[in-house]
Amino acid sequence: MKRLVLAEKPSVARDIARVLKCNRKSNSYIEGNEYVVTWALGHLVTLADPEVYSKKYREWKMEDLPMIPKKMELVVIKQSSKQYQAVKSQLFRKDIGEIIIATDAGREGELVARWILEKSGCHKPVKRLWISSVTDKAIREGFAHLKEGKEYQNLYAAAVCRAQADWLVGINATRALTCKYNAQLSCGRVQTPTLAMIAQREEEIRKFKPREYYGISVKAGGIQWTWQDEKSKSSRTFLKEKAQEVQAEVSGKSLKIASVEKKSKKAYAPGLYDLTELQRDANKRFGYSAKQTLNIMQRLYENHKVLTYPRTDSRYIGKDVAGTLNERLKAISIGPYRKLAGPLSTKVLKTNASFVDDSKVSDHHAIIPTEQFVQLEHMTAEERKVYDLVVRRFLSVLYPPFVYEQSTLTARCGNNTFAVRGKMVISQGWKAVYENQSQDWEDDDEEDRFDQLKDQVLPSLEKNEVLKAEAVKITTGKTKPPAHFNEAALLSAMENPVKYMESQDAQARKTLGETGGLGTVATRADIIEKLFHSFMMEKRGQEIYLTSKAKQLLELVPEDLKKPELTADWEMRLGNISRGKMKKDAFMENIQDYTRELIGQIRAGEGNFRHDNLTNTKCPVCGKRMLAVNGKNARLLVCQDRTCGHRETVARMSNARCPNCHKKMELIKKGEEEMFVCVCGHKEKLSAFKARREREGAGVSKKDVQKYLSRQKSESVNTPFADAFSKISLDD
Repeated sequence: MKRLVLAEKPSVARDIARVLKCNRKSNSYIEGNEYVVTWALGHLVTLADPEVYSKKYREWKMEDLPMIPKKMELVVIKQSSKQYQAVKSQLFRKDIGEIIIATDAGREGELVARWILEKSGCHKPVKRLWISSVTDKAIREGFAHLKEGKEYQNLYAAAVCRAQADWLVGINATRALTCKYNAQLSCGRVQTPTLAMIAQREEEIRKFKPREYYGISVKAGGIQWTWQDEKSKSSRTFLKEKAQEVQAEVSGKSLKIASVEKKSKKAYAPGLYDLTELQRDANKRFGYSAKQTLNIMQRLYENHKVLTYPRTDSRYIGKDVAGTLNERLKAISIGPYRKLAGPLSTKVLKTNASFVDDSKVSDHHAIIPTEQFVQLEHMTAEERKVYDLVVRRFLSVLYPPFVYEQSTLTARCGNNTFAVRGKMVISQGWKAVYENQSQDWEDDDEEDRFDQLKDQVLPSLEKNEVLKAEAVKITTGKTKPPAHFNEAALLSAMENPVKYMESQDAQARKTLGETGGLGTVATRADIIEKLFHSFMMEKRGQEIYLTSKAKQLLELVPEDLKKPELTADWEMRLGNISRGKMKKDAFMENIQDYTRELIGQIRAGEGNFRHDNLTNTKCPVCGKRMLAVNGKNARLLVCQDRTCGHRETVARMSNARCPNCHKKMELIKKGEEEMFVCVCGHKEKLSAFKARREREGAGVSKKDVQKYLSRQKSESVNTPFADAFSKISLDD
């Protein structure tokens, strides 16, 4: 009898099949003498929509809520039904005696496989492959130590509870709010707290009152000294009189050096990337959205096969992967990375716990390059940028630390203290990997740096040396409000929402931190996109603002759904289920009661929803006035009647650049004519734009360029100049 291996992705299935020596390929499986390897495409099976339970649920009515089915049904996802049928046919082959679940090693991976087995009615014996990476060595060791499927029954129960709870709360609350206020209002335990965090930040900004502060700068001995408060060590004061007093005391006097401190310091490379950290950096540096970065990563993983699995929340690799580092270095020793990676690939690499730790590898290890040969010329510009981020971060952890000597000098003038700081680089270490690239984008944008001394080139000075104060200036500034969220900052807040929790429950805070905050690395990008698509958020430049719709939703939704504590509470109980410390039925009974309570609160709500973005344009379908809304990259008109759902794009942000200021232009449709409009005032009809671009020689695709270059290589060069050189004899 053969054994059927069920993987989550085709790429993983191919890796497993190669190791198991399965060579006979089909469209939906790969077969060998002992194993048959097949795959899902992520989820093939999901929970049924309300309409499956009763035809009355096709219409959204408040009196039908809450919807709590006696038994939650599973359905095959329509878009991937072909693959489901293919997997099912393999499950029921007569020569298959055992199923090996090889989906991702985690709660959701368990759900993918178990739902397929449950929906198909397959009851054959089950084993579990539990590995954190898909290297040949890890796969071989995993198959040598397969686990019994029953060991993961509790994990499956926790996964089912998570899915069913989200269905009950999310779908019921969304329908209740929509019916109550006749507006397309959606909510959930992740998206609603996300909106609440943005609202809290906007409230902090609105209430913020700037304060003027003062500092004192003194030039003495050819360097710039900064005044420091004796007690707080702050370099600013909010008292103008204090600054003027210090200025008067120091003017025309001398500074006496009180201390000279020199310390050798080391700065280690930032850790390897997980998906959220990569999304943050790509947003800060290139302005890419979280979804855009995930899509680029997916292409680099699946199509180019040059980076490892993207949907990971780990920034570490295991010891088994550490053994493959030299092969990965050889693969990336090309182009701009040859000088950086080449020398490392020939050495015995020193690894350490800062990036190699089996205990900190979750379902997947950190994002790193694969052993696949790299062809940079086959990548798009976007792919090159994201690939470059990952490769340089990977190389940096293999380089030694950045070593420098930090010099800090303090001087006294009367009762006043002044300080200055300097840095002398001893060894570039990992910073050489970034080859003079600015790394300001790695810093926390919200950090207040006024109190930090700036590094200067310092002359050799000794303690008790006296320096004449040449110029004493008062510097001024104003405190700044917190910055509006951009996607990078919002991802950080979703990953670590603890400071937005009202509860002081230490265990809840700890759980929320350990379980990855709101959403998962795999879902955060989709949640953000959904909030843009449902017009809850809009972008102004790179900053995110709540719409009037979102602000009203937060007034209407029950308080519990706005708090990150709900997710913390769920995760604590789901963790107990997976460890066998809590029964599935007890959790689901609690969720059903909570759902009934939630619908009762919404039904009793006394608020109103008002469309404040109504236009005079009538919907061509139902005749009602349409709403003007700002999408993520477009302006639209949307029918106010949710049952109609008609929408029209009025204008969208294009990739076309203005010929004057080179900023992206908006493409506006008026009647049959489309026109580009730039913020600088430039206007240009689409027809005129195309004609201009054609005159400039634009529009040649990369494919055309490759064809031309290939043709040039294959054609022999035959010119009079070449002929003349061919007749010259070099033997004379």
